[in-house]
Amino acid sequence: MAAAATATATARQGFRRMFSTSGSGFARPRTTLPPPKADPNPSLFVSGLSKRTTSEGLKEAFKKFGRVMHARVVTDRNSGYSRGFGFVRYETVEEAARGIEGLDGKFLDGWVIFAEYARLKYPPQQEQETAADIPPQI
Repeated sequence: MAAAATATATARQGFRRMFSTSGSGFARPRTTLPPPKADPNPSLFVSGLSKRTTSEGLKEAFKKFGRVMHARVVTDRNSGYSRGFGFVRYETVEEAARGIEGLDGKFLDGWVIFAEYARLKYPPQQEQETAADIPPQI
């Protein structure tokens, strides 16, 4: 009789695990895909910046590879220090490509930085049909 009770308890635990949402048992493994690469554009995302890096220092480093229109280090609101990333905007895509080649994986203010094309905040709008665009059917 004790063996039957043990078997029943084991079966219940198996069913609990099978239908559990806690991540154990037969739950589907979570997969995280890396974000898609951004299309080439004049804006660069720069990560791995030192807390000492300023917007002016970032602009000076990247202007060796083309005309920098704008450079900005994102800072913490409270401390004012760099959050470790920033953005650089060149005049052309070709200059941005040279900036990536020149500084991706290189040292800036004692830290290795990484440069890549920035993902655009607002993707280009595709024209959508509206009710006014559709001719009336007679």
